[in-house]
Amino acid sequence: MSSTAGRWFRYAAIAETISWAGLLIGMFFKYIVVKNDIGVFVFGRVHGAMFVFYLVTLLWTARVHRWSFGRLVVGGAASIPPFLGLLFERWVAKRTPAAAQAEAEPAVAAAR
Repeated sequence: MSSTAGRWFRYAAIAETISWAGLLIGMFFKYIVVKNDIGVFVFGRVHGAMFVFYLVTLLWTARVHRWSFGRLVVGGAASIPPFLGLLFERWVAKRTPAAAQAEAEPAVAAAR
């Protein structure tokens, strides 16, 4: 997606995925390796912020690109299992036609 909302949604999906990985690594260290919860403490907060960032950009992108309610629900549900948000973003990006991207932000397209 080449729109501003689409780019921010991609950034949010990537950040949310990285924070999930950090949280999982922190949980591994907490419960298996050192029994210290500093990784979960730090990455839990980071992941919480990235989760909210993902949901806000999801709503913004859905509005700009006029997604159906079903696609919006699937995008929200994809934010729950680890790494699925990024897969959802890639799936949507492949299925967004170039014409729809240009219509999403006509002022930006007209300025180019």
